[in-house]
Amino acid sequence: MEIENRSVEFIPEHERYGSPKRLFTIWCSANMQVTTLVIGALGVVAGLNLGWTFIGLILGNLIGSVFMAAHSAQGPHLGIPQMIQSRAQFGVIGAGVPLAIVVLAYILFTAANGVVMRDSIKAVAPISDNNAIILFGVLTLVVGFMGYELIHRIGAWMSALSSLVFALAAYAVWQHGVPSGVWEVSAGTFKFAVFCLVVTQAASWTLGFGPYVADYSRYLPSSISTRLTFWYSYLGIVVGSTLLMLLGALMAASAMDVTTDPGSAIAKLFPGYETLVYGVVIVGVLEWNVMNLYSSYMSTTTIFTGFNGKVRISLLTKFVIMAIVAAIVTWIAIAAQYNFSAYFSDILIGQVYVLVPWSAINLADYYWIRKGRYCVAAMYDVNGIYGKVNWNTLSIYAFAVVVQIPFMELSFYKGPIAALVGTDISWLPALVVPGVLYYLVNRRKQLHLTPFGSVQSFATPVTPLERA
Repeated sequence: MEIENRSVEFIPEHERYGSPKRLFTIWCSANMQVTTLVIGALGVVAGLNLGWTFIGLILGNLIGSVFMAAHSAQGPHLGIPQMIQSRAQFGVIGAGVPLAIVVLAYILFTAANGVVMRDSIKAVAPISDNNAIILFGVLTLVVGFMGYELIHRIGAWMSALSSLVFALAAYAVWQHGVPSGVWEVSAGTFKFAVFCLVVTQAASWTLGFGPYVADYSRYLPSSISTRLTFWYSYLGIVVGSTLLMLLGALMAASAMDVTTDPGSAIAKLFPGYETLVYGVVIVGVLEWNVMNLYSSYMSTTTIFTGFNGKVRISLLTKFVIMAIVAAIVTWIAIAAQYNFSAYFSDILIGQVYVLVPWSAINLADYYWIRKGRYCVAAMYDVNGIYGKVNWNTLSIYAFAVVVQIPFMELSFYKGPIAALVGTDISWLPALVVPGVLYYLVNRRKQLHLTPFGSVQSFATPVTPLERA
């Protein structure tokens, strides 16, 4: 298998290939891994009963996945990485602001995965805590450097393997027995604050994929309909994420320790086959970790190429950037590994504050304002029609972050509205405020809506509705 030699540039039509069915397998497998179990367990750990936790998890996944899948539909249409498209809203250089935040968010999540996998790796190889994290980082770097095709192939295999392992695990947990009374869904068992927290955590998990989801659909032929791209992505993440979160909640209700070492919690359900199960668990999280590293590299490269308009990156440069990001990730994981619970909770909720406003602006621009019509070539031209910096959009973005402050709840801060409600519900203003503001500011402006067929050698613009 060849190393991918494309990065932030446009994918020409003659290099496009694949079926939208690949989007189901990659997003199902990326979520069908033990980190997702932890999200599902948090509501039960916080005191909500199993019935209400299930409802909250399903609701959060159904809502958050809509926005993730809407971003995925942009990939085949434009043929460029997700965050390059942000240059149309923020300016070619101005897009560096949300890009830098995206890079930071995914570095933190990649580090979290290293901590989650530490004990699973140690169960297979007798090495120290630090060396287990370093080994996971090296494996992530190698697969990430190989790129797009290997990531998709791993996704296809892991969809089958993970489905089998976790289905058997669910059966084993059910046979183990769930305490009576934990399923009751009534007013007496409802805890509003914790329920809202469960919805927020589930929604923020799926919303968090938005800034890189089109990276994994950009090689698909532009003739593929937006509807197919959306639904395969949506169903993939809903199925993978929801089922694993529900299993995590079920395990927590059965008094199994899911939050501190989810890999071992699963492996112990398969006496005599622990090593094999650990292998599946490690590769499952490795796939998601690789996706984080790969897109962190794409976003980092997008920041710097905005200044010089460069569209091709050498393999050596690609490796150096990925290696630097992987080294930073490994250092953070080693430093945070013994205070992981507070760290993971903060980054899970904290990403909402910075990633969701970007998502709202991007989707409002793509579906409401420009309706999919862009000049892809201009996204690589610092002096082009999208400009260097769009201060209006940056102001809306900054305002959207500030508006969320009263709604925030972290380990070190609790806003007044969060205190009143009892939990963090910042994802609601994070979605609504910037999207509405961006639409109102730009609805009557001529935002360089590229007429059909005029994008020269990059792409033939077709609106999402026309290809649906």
